[in-house]
Amino acid sequence: MATKKSNILAIDIGGTNVKLRDQNHAEPVKIPSGLTMTCAEMVKQVKNATSGWGYTQVSIGYPGPVVRGHPAQEPHNLGAGWVGFDFEKAFGCPVRLVNDAAMQAVGSYEGGRMLFLGLGTGLGSALIVDGVLAPLELAHLPYKNGKTYEEYVGVRGMERLGKAHWRKHVAKVAQLLQHALVADYVVLGGGNARLLKELPPEMELGDNSKAFKGGFRLWEGFPKTGEKTPKA
Repeated sequence: MATKKSNILAIDIGGTNVKLRDQNHAEPVKIPSGLTMTCAEMVKQVKNATSGWGYTQVSIGYPGPVVRGHPAQEPHNLGAGWVGFDFEKAFGCPVRLVNDAAMQAVGSYEGGRMLFLGLGTGLGSALIVDGVLAPLELAHLPYKNGKTYEEYVGVRGMERLGKAHWRKHVAKVAQLLQHALVADYVVLGGGNARLLKELPPEMELGDNSKAFKGGFRLWEGFPKTGEKTPKA
């Protein structure tokens, strides 16, 4: 009997759209999301949109903290039902789920010690060191005037400060975090990275399409998660 050819489906979940692509399609499919998009509804719409694609594995970039491959809390900009959901049963195949910033980081990685910062509604972050992925949650750490990093470089910060001052804080925050985490280089991704005019030294502009590349890489043995195996 012939072995079924592997085909990975990568799903990038956002507060505005759920974007998906497999290894046999070059152009991503977009599904509108938002506060009415529950986990079960996401699965239903993805399965409808990919009918006949024949995927064998699924990668999911989730907009929230992920612990050992499972959502640790419900997302802020979507409907409910994500924590405790059985994704493998729902899709009928093996599933790997990571934070959405981590998935784009995996697709952006080019070796060494890389810090990824996702500039979107909030601030996503991940560090990859010599092929080992360490998802981070830096957004809510204190930064300035009693406000967090996210409140300055997320979308609300941009709206409050204006784009010119927002860009200055993005550069400052990126440099602070690069030095603190001893990163060789920083990739600035996420939906608002395109609004940056100039990049500080040792920083690169990310590409949201790298999330799909990251989703494919998750099944190629790279990167390692760095997580300990839980005791029975």
